[in-house]
Amino acid sequence: MDLHMTELERDIIREILNIGLARAADSFAVIAQEKVLLEVPNLNIVSGSTILEKVSELQQQHVIIQSDIRGDFNGTTLMFFSGQHVQRLSRVCLRMTTSDSVHIDDMQESLLLEISNIITGALVTQLANILKASIYGAPPVHPKGDMTKALQILMSDRPMVQPLIFSVITQFSDKANSVELPLMIFFDRDTFEKILDIIRTYDFMGGQQAD
Repeated sequence: MDLHMTELERDIIREILNIGLARAADSFAVIAQEKVLLEVPNLNIVSGSTILEKVSELQQQHVIIQSDIRGDFNGTTLMFFSGQHVQRLSRVCLRMTTSDSVHIDDMQESLLLEISNIITGALVTQLANILKASIYGAPPVHPKGDMTKALQILMSDRPMVQPLIFSVITQFSDKANSVELPLMIFFDRDTFEKILDIIRTYDFMGGQQAD
């Protein structure tokens, strides 16, 4: 049976993510050399039956960076950098003039890996601090080939995996327009149940878990 969140639980998780992203934005701004805003406007649990189609769609116009979450929680994160992100970050951080292509070289790959490490690392740290969990993010990688095939294996080997998908809106200080940076987090059922249980028993006024 699929797990479900109430609107309040959805808002709480989104706020936890936003707190983590605020810290990540400060570190990201050092690389981007200007003020950066990162925020989560939406958050949804996505069924395994629809996630493969979504990943396949995103992979066509994005560079995928993957990182595993280990420790008390068991999961995997996928971050999708658009051609616009690649073009802008290459110009600002690497002094490279490029097209908005998702075909990247070694320097661009290293840059995206570092940015992913900063952002996902901040999210994992915030989850650990607020949920009192011992977790850490594994070094990010740039998977080659069709990501949907790897996810099909994940879904078949661990059918109770619950994908959690949200978009991070990235806004640079000198840009009037914003660029979405889709993020997906895959938690196994036990992890998702742990997170929801912690949220449901947390005393937000007293700042501790209720008895």
